[in-house]
Amino acid sequence: QSLIERKMAEGKKNDKPSAGTSRQLLAVGIVFILAASTLYVLVRQMPELPSDELEKIKLPRNLDDAKALCSVLVKYKDEYFVPVVGIFIATYVFLQTFSIPGTIFLNIISGAIFNLFFAVPLVSLCAALGASGSYLLSSILGRRLMTHYFPERVRDWQATVNKHRRHLFFYVIFLRLTPLVPNWFVNLASPVVGIPLVAFFFGTFFGVMIPSLLAVRAGAAIQDLSSTSEIATWKTGLWLTLAGLVLLLPVVLKDRLKKFN
Repeated sequence: QSLIERKMAEGKKNDKPSAGTSRQLLAVGIVFILAASTLYVLVRQMPELPSDELEKIKLPRNLDDAKALCSVLVKYKDEYFVPVVGIFIATYVFLQTFSIPGTIFLNIISGAIFNLFFAVPLVSLCAALGASGSYLLSSILGRRLMTHYFPERVRDWQATVNKHRRHLFFYVIFLRLTPLVPNWFVNLASPVVGIPLVAFFFGTFFGVMIPSLLAVRAGAAIQDLSSTSEIATWKTGLWLTLAGLVLLLPVVLKDRLKKFN
């Protein structure tokens, strides 16, 4: 019986969080507060802004917030390029690490304030770093939490990952291109089911490039956008899913040929 299966069995015997689980929740809360405080300190390093601009410096929760934030960053990004990029990276990694909604708006903003060839690699790097932060947080503090709160989901995905064990890099790219498994679950459960960090990081980096490109290109005309649904249409989702399937096709054919031989 695997370690994951034993943890599942233990979780079913006792549905209430154990002392160890409570301690891990507390530890995650402390890490969150430290990360948020660090981000706040970084933002305070920006030059003193007029009050009307300062009120626009906040985590974007909708497209209007993103447009307002973009209007400030565009004004200062040439003179304060390094601080703006640094705050952009820190904010993106923070949101991604703690699975906080808002990165889609940062993708759009990047297309408005940076050129395409800088923005796409930047967003891909931020996504990979943030996802890896979530991975490491789960690896160190979250294993017990994942097996306690999502036992069946982890067990089922473990079986799927085992089928792709020989080509995890391509499998992670496939996951980033398709909506089959939520990104937050991929980030948190990957260390639990044994996906190596290197395959996870680079699979994420290359896997998010195409979706990021769509958002970055939309950001070039951010003032004309009325909804993020203009970016993530059903046609876009279909094309991304097809791209993921095409990516996995050589791997599947290779495995079939090996079995045939």
